[in-house]
Amino acid sequence: MKTFTDKVAAITGAGSGMGRSLALELARRGTHLALSDIDEASVAATAAACRALGVRVTSQRLDVAEREAVFAWARASVAAHGKVNLVFNNAGVSLSVPVATARQEDFVWLMDINFWGVVHGTQAFLPYLTASGEGHIVNTSSLFGIIAMPTQSAYNASKFAVRGFTEALRMELDLAGAPVSCTCVHPGGVATNIVTASRIDDSIAAFTGVDPQTHRRRANQLIDVTSADAAARQILIGVERNARRVLVGPDARRVDKLARVLGASYQALVVWFYRRSAMSAKRSRASAAAADATTHSTN
Repeated sequence: MKTFTDKVAAITGAGSGMGRSLALELARRGTHLALSDIDEASVAATAAACRALGVRVTSQRLDVAEREAVFAWARASVAAHGKVNLVFNNAGVSLSVPVATARQEDFVWLMDINFWGVVHGTQAFLPYLTASGEGHIVNTSSLFGIIAMPTQSAYNASKFAVRGFTEALRMELDLAGAPVSCTCVHPGGVATNIVTASRIDDSIAAFTGVDPQTHRRRANQLIDVTSADAAARQILIGVERNARRVLVGPDARRVDKLARVLGASYQALVVWFYRRSAMSAKRSRASAAAADATTHSTN
């Protein structure tokens, strides 16, 4: 897809983060928009900002885990705009918990959004993208769709699944000679609210050496590598180039190289890092406790 002018794009998770940035960047390029998010107020705010840029915009509340609702949204989008050329299956959530203590309902919640939401969006819009004569599907995986990390088993499972699903889809579209292509996106640390809104189980302290609140704060610091606006621009460059995948951010590119060089041996490196971090956290807690005891004894 060489130009986005007068195309129509459907975006999930458009209320914040990369979804909002994609919507605004596309609006600047003259793309009309069908936006959705589970937070109705936030997606309405994104829609208003995009309309101010002079494009047609529709928006609605949508839970991508609800298959029939996604298909209904696709029908409504085409009815409102006349066509859809691009779909960005972007909505996602995160969960931090060791496998041994993970609850099935948390796994199901995450997979329904991160994986099944992508499947629903792809299948709902694919016929309309084909009918448009020039279509593109953009599915959001993750850096954690390239390597796995402790306490991220559910998130890893969903993002590896998105990767496999999208790569298979791309080959099917190539074999069919379809007027539709697709790209798998692997963002590294992108400054969004995904960590703030994530579910973090108390049991991760045994693996990380820190409590859930500290874990959330550190995770927010770690993802502050690439801005959502910069991520959106990188993704759209990938669409223009018909890239099979897009690595967003320098951290994603570094980790991809690491995984290629080390293969499965990267896991030993991650284990070493986690043990080192846990020991450092333990020493910090001990020092703080000793300082506190000294303070009390002198008072």
